[in-house]
Amino acid sequence: PGERQRRRGIALPAEKEDIMSWLEKINRTGDIHRIPPEAYDELAAEIREFLVQKVSQHGGHLASNLGAVELTMALHLAYDPSYDKIVWDVGHQSYTHKILTGRKAGFDELREFGGLSGFPKRRESETDVYETGHATTAVSAAMGMAEARDLFGDHYHVVAVLGDGSATGGMAFEAMNNASDIPSNFVIVLNDNNMSISPSTGGLRRHLSNIRVAKGYNDLKEDVADRLLRIPNGEVLVRLIKRAKGQVKRVMIGDTSIFDNLGMTYIGPIDGHDVNTMVHVFRQVKNIRHPVLVHVVTQKGRGYPPARRHPEIFHGIAKFDPVTGVPTGDKTTTYTDVFGKTVCRLAEKHSEIVAITAAMKEGVGLQRFAKRFPDRFFDVGIAEEHAVVFAAGMASAGLRPVVAIYSTFLQRAYDQIMMDVCLQKLPVIFAIDRAGLVGADGETHQGVYDLSYLSHMPNMTVIAPGDIYELEAALEFAVDHTDGPIAIRYPRGGAEKCEEIRSPFEYGKSVVVKEGRDIAILAVGSMLRNAWEASHILEAQGYAPTVVNARFVKPLDTEMLDALVARHSLIVTYEDNAVIGGFGDMADVYMLEHHPDVHMLNLGIPDCFVEHGTVGELQKKLGLDPESAAARIREAFVIK
Repeated sequence: PGERQRRRGIALPAEKEDIMSWLEKINRTGDIHRIPPEAYDELAAEIREFLVQKVSQHGGHLASNLGAVELTMALHLAYDPSYDKIVWDVGHQSYTHKILTGRKAGFDELREFGGLSGFPKRRESETDVYETGHATTAVSAAMGMAEARDLFGDHYHVVAVLGDGSATGGMAFEAMNNASDIPSNFVIVLNDNNMSISPSTGGLRRHLSNIRVAKGYNDLKEDVADRLLRIPNGEVLVRLIKRAKGQVKRVMIGDTSIFDNLGMTYIGPIDGHDVNTMVHVFRQVKNIRHPVLVHVVTQKGRGYPPARRHPEIFHGIAKFDPVTGVPTGDKTTTYTDVFGKTVCRLAEKHSEIVAITAAMKEGVGLQRFAKRFPDRFFDVGIAEEHAVVFAAGMASAGLRPVVAIYSTFLQRAYDQIMMDVCLQKLPVIFAIDRAGLVGADGETHQGVYDLSYLSHMPNMTVIAPGDIYELEAALEFAVDHTDGPIAIRYPRGGAEKCEEIRSPFEYGKSVVVKEGRDIAILAVGSMLRNAWEASHILEAQGYAPTVVNARFVKPLDTEMLDALVARHSLIVTYEDNAVIGGFGDMADVYMLEHHPDVHMLNLGIPDCFVEHGTVGELQKKLGLDPESAAARIREAFVIK
């Protein structure tokens, strides 16, 4: 039974060291050509088993990769990844691509510090032609490559692999609208699994659904015609039916696809798990001298039942038991959990509260809100810019929108926050999840810039709660505060509980949580726990630092800074945000103008991109763990 299931493409957890005969032959780019066509299904099954085993040990993006196995195989068979350019949108479905390009051994350190990235990385392989991590960029980037190819007189092929969830983003539409201007071969593969992270939403989802219906309609039409031709005078009936097929088609599936109207040749839908058919199509479209969109239909989580049942959970998952699919880590309350529960509680009391997310209902903790308040929940797709302006419109009409987006993705809506929300001083609440260092997803996902890009916006208030209780209090405060927008940023993962910081919220005010002298540490958000531990290390070395919970990054509590000057000659700011433009920079500007003799030390993220690894490893590398912070503070105090 196990072998039959493997041949059907169902990934089973290995009970012991299985010999994967076909996968063993894949050790470098191009080795897939050593696999006979009749073994493609078995290779796909082995790749799925490999992915389940490795991701269960290290965490990562599983459901999206399981769905793209055959598609990736077909692309590698039809194109030469060492010469042609394959651009993966987001990149979280590129694991099979990494396997087929000689990085199979790297999966033993997947997403670990110094190990294999979970996204395309140019430093890893020449076949990773473009680094991605945010959605909707592939078509634009691939178009740029195609234009460069033509200007230089090169002949490589360019393929953009776009998920149907990513296609809901505005930039993907902008690029496809512009693609008709390319007078040469350029291929967009639309990987349609009816999902982004959450199920896809909006008009494009319905349009793709209609196209899938069209496939069934066309198959039915051909089958009926074939049967009618076998009966006496059947050809007469066939001619009559063909005369009416236009009207029938318009009734059943509508007119031509949106992609045809954008000036592309549309081909599909094609079974995204039929390698031979996809290879045939990809080889044929190489000869078309204008943009082509190939629509392939896949199943997210294919081959692993837990991922098929819960593709949103297995989109990005921590370590889990490969047999049951159950996470193996400790189940602790997270900041995301606290946010989700608190916003529901507040919505019970305030009917004007609505919640908005950009295709990340589960990721930001709004699934409970969506179930309890379906008329007040809005998933706009992967369209952060639209989400913010949509919220601005709601706020201008009397609603209290809560926009929940990861820190790294909210960057995409910078202009809209500035010009549509802050300029009009609209009471939009931004719940910024995954702020600070997030760990294994690496450079594209570290939320270490939000304080910098939000704090200089006029009319914006920025809060960084120190623990889960303060997150609840911050949300309650934000709902009652109607004088402009408020951004509340909080980290990923297990929620801290700092009993030492219990005190009421007061607008713009920080709180002293530990009285001392000579050295004052002003900690932002999740760095409060680190500051507390660093203060104990310093106490053991003969110092007595004061610890301050900043709470409000903007407005800056200048009264607190003025008060600290009387007993402290070294002021330390401690944040998990870029030092440039962050909380420390704001404090420096004030102190330089008003207290130029006081020495300042800013602990934060230096001017660099931060790779993947555990949060602890990254903090240590950056000098932000308690031990390193204490050493840097002691050195600065001695030098002073």
